[in-house]
Amino acid sequence: DSEVLSRLAAYIIRSAFWAVLLIGLVDMVVSFLRVEGLLSAVFGDQLAKDLGRSAYRGLYVHYPLIFVSFIIGYFSRGLGFMWLALLIVAAELLIVITRFVFSYEQAFMGDLVRFWYAALFLFASAYTLIEEGHVRVDIIYTGFTDRGKAWSNVFGTILLGIPVCWVILTSGLGGKSNLINAPLLVFEVTQSGYGMFVKYLMAGFLLIYALSMMMQFISYFLHNAAILIREPGAKLYQPEQEASGASS
Repeated sequence: DSEVLSRLAAYIIRSAFWAVLLIGLVDMVVSFLRVEGLLSAVFGDQLAKDLGRSAYRGLYVHYPLIFVSFIIGYFSRGLGFMWLALLIVAAELLIVITRFVFSYEQAFMGDLVRFWYAALFLFASAYTLIEEGHVRVDIIYTGFTDRGKAWSNVFGTILLGIPVCWVILTSGLGGKSNLINAPLLVFEVTQSGYGMFVKYLMAGFLLIYALSMMMQFISYFLHNAAILIREPGAKLYQPEQEASGASS
């Protein structure tokens, strides 16, 4: 069960990575054509007008790309966070070059950086948790035995991890005017009219974050519970030390 939840969370995160990559690139191109007055020449007057509405762009551009991303995420096994970090650096470099060399800067360029950076920070958290990559601030944990670490992680997931994710979900999805629901329902955009139409999706990042983190916390709980009940095949934190201790 622990592995199933972990794989499911990884699939959601993989798909979300491809979604922000594809949506970021496509929406940036549409925003560039719109701000330069080229949408009508490329797509025609009616479609150019429709693409200027956030609801239309969300329903007919973003949502299909999200669907495609979940298909790609099913067949792909790489999480791609290193590539996303590299793309953020490239986007920042593009802003620097266009601003100081060509004296050109538009709102959508900064929107793209914020869009990708928010995704990198929130989506990578669950993966980092399962890989034990989060920084622990205590100095006592490292000296615990396997069972001591398991007890610590069980209490941590029950008292802190899962409740925090639950609060995010309930407070964000409790009503139409709540933090997550409100931007998603109205396809909220930034006040800059010619920026990218992705602000509502950034509210959805919190939903992906809370769901993936909760899955990983539950997976973490099950993994540590298996250690406590000495379930056969449970992965220990210090297998070599355990083996040497048993042999002695």
